Amino acid sequence: MLDKRKFYINGQWVEPSTKNDLDVINPSDESVCAVISLGSQADTDAAVAAARAAFPSWSVSTKADRIALLERLHTIYERRMDDMAEVISMEMGAPIDFAKSSQAPSGTEAIEDFLNQLRKFEFEKQLDDSDNQLIYEPKGVCALITPWNWPISQVALKVIPAIAAGCTMVLKPSELAPLDSMIFAEMLEEAGCPPGVFNLVNGDGVGVGSQLTSHPDVDMVSFTGSTRAGALISHNAADDFKRVGLELGGKGANIIFADADEKAVKRGVRHCFNNTGQSCNAPTRMLVERSIYNQAVEIAKETAISTKTDIASNTGRHLGPVVSKLQFDKIQALIQAGIDENATLVIGGTGKPEGLETGYFVKPTIFADVNNQMTVARTEIFGPVLSMIPFDTEEEAIAIANDTPYGLENYVQTQDPEKAKRISKKLLSGVVEVNGKGLALGSPFGGFKHSGIGREGGEHGFNEFIEVKVVTGWT
Repeated sequence: MLDKRKFYINGQWVEPSTKNDLDVINPSDESVCAVISLGSQADTDAAVAAARAAFPSWSVSTKADRIALLERLHTIYERRMDDMAEVISMEMGAPIDFAKSSQAPSGTEAIEDFLNQLRKFEFEKQLDDSDNQLIYEPKGVCALITPWNWPISQVALKVIPAIAAGCTMVLKPSELAPLDSMIFAEMLEEAGCPPGVFNLVNGDGVGVGSQLTSHPDVDMVSFTGSTRAGALISHNAADDFKRVGLELGGKGANIIFADADEKAVKRGVRHCFNNTGQSCNAPTRMLVERSIYNQAVEIAKETAISTKTDIASNTGRHLGPVVSKLQFDKIQALIQAGIDENATLVIGGTGKPEGLETGYFVKPTIFADVNNQMTVARTEIFGPVLSMIPFDTEEEAIAIANDTPYGLENYVQTQDPEKAKRISKKLLSGVVEVNGKGLALGSPFGGFKHSGIGREGGEHGFNEFIEVKVVTGWT
């Protein structure tokens, strides 16, 4: 068992001010894999004070110094990639091969992305032909609160642009998956990050999370997590008019037309089940044109049958467990709701897969004959559960897709380019993925409606941490 009870504050690993231990559970076998501390108000205050004290010097550091720091970090991260993959697999249940191929590399991708943004960014420039000068300055002390499902991805998408912009920060990772962030802190320490620029305090949302989002010396909050928590954070931050960036939930629609390519349904099922369904942009509603609906249900069923579930430490392509007992119980209740509301259970259902009685394993589940008012169609389940809905016309498909409080990412499958463009413009989401083509490095990610405020990644993600000042009479 790992002892990770210290916090990283002002360039040092320090003991918590009070004893409040929390076990980190390995979701594959329900064993205790590490122990951390939950921070108190005193720990939060110390971390914020360190960030506030470091801000005057770091905010005016040179672009070259910031680039050099991130380049050193990138080298260290590459060297410790396997360490990162192993703790992610252990703490949140990502199969080890998936952790090595997708989860851990997402950190280096974020470093590379924001190094590109920083190298080309001009912190001062003239406004057109006027005597006005635009000056781009860091927003200040940032509270960064990250989730457990793509842990290091979300940490890097916040910490790296904050550093690049000249901000200082306090990171509170998810208490369910904190170990990757602690390795990241070790990397930053080795890279020579100046004391106070980056600080880490573990804690839960009610404790350290609330303390950070309402702290008078915090200028900005960047949060990724549930829509419910995002609303609470917005209220907390409102009194001080903190800048707030939120990347929240989703209930993506995957619209499959009769002219879609032959792999569209199989691809959609696998995407839904990816990361054991624990992705906010998962295409969990599959809308299928009625003429191919029955065929699509059979393909989806066959794909689910061929999907294996196993413990995270085993190699190969399979689904791991969900992150916690609380998450497991929530998913079980929502699957039961689908059954109770008379959706057709094609495969899966409640209970654990055979042979996996220990651990938080969920059966890959598909519901057919779903209507968009059912619980499984309206609720973000965050597990390997797919709802299949038939449609007759293009207009009906768009209406169903948009009939949700969320607006993070939708999907379109058709071999008609003009139809794909036409529909994409009508879908109310921050991202539309067409025919399985993924986001390029540097693309902005974020949502409409209840899916959040602001963007992560690329130029737009960098600008989240920048304030704009205009000075007249400059020339």
